[in-house]
Amino acid sequence: MDLEKTLAPWLGRTMKMIDNHIQDLFYEKNINLTKIQWVLLKKLEEKNGVPQQELAFLTGRDKTSLTRLINTMEKKSLVARIPSKSDRRINHIHLTKKGEELLKETMPIMDSFVTSLQENISEKEIKDTINVIKKVQGNLIQKSTKGCGSN
Repeated sequence: MDLEKTLAPWLGRTMKMIDNHIQDLFYEKNINLTKIQWVLLKKLEEKNGVPQQELAFLTGRDKTSLTRLINTMEKKSLVARIPSKSDRRINHIHLTKKGEELLKETMPIMDSFVTSLQENISEKEIKDTINVIKKVQGNLIQKSTKGCGSN
């Protein structure tokens, strides 16, 4: 099998290029933030105070890596963990004022990046690509529920 004629390496390389480009953009603007930290801020803007478990699902991260990410962002005063009043085992994650301000500062950078990323690509091509990626994700979900080796 010629891997270069399959989706996996192209998707992987593209994500790595996106991550690196976003990191470079933030570095140029002297913003101490990673792409996944930005994604977390954006998710919290949409759903502030979400339980940590749900945030893991929303960001597609496992609980351990999300805990490390939240610890780092808490040290930067971008998010706050607030224990649930009804169940102390549950932490709700909140965007702090500093986190809101940083998100507001970075939104124009990300908007501009997404616009440049999609330059010379038609609306139909974008829609078709999203549909293909959703199918790939569906296949991965099916494989993970069946076990990776089954067909």
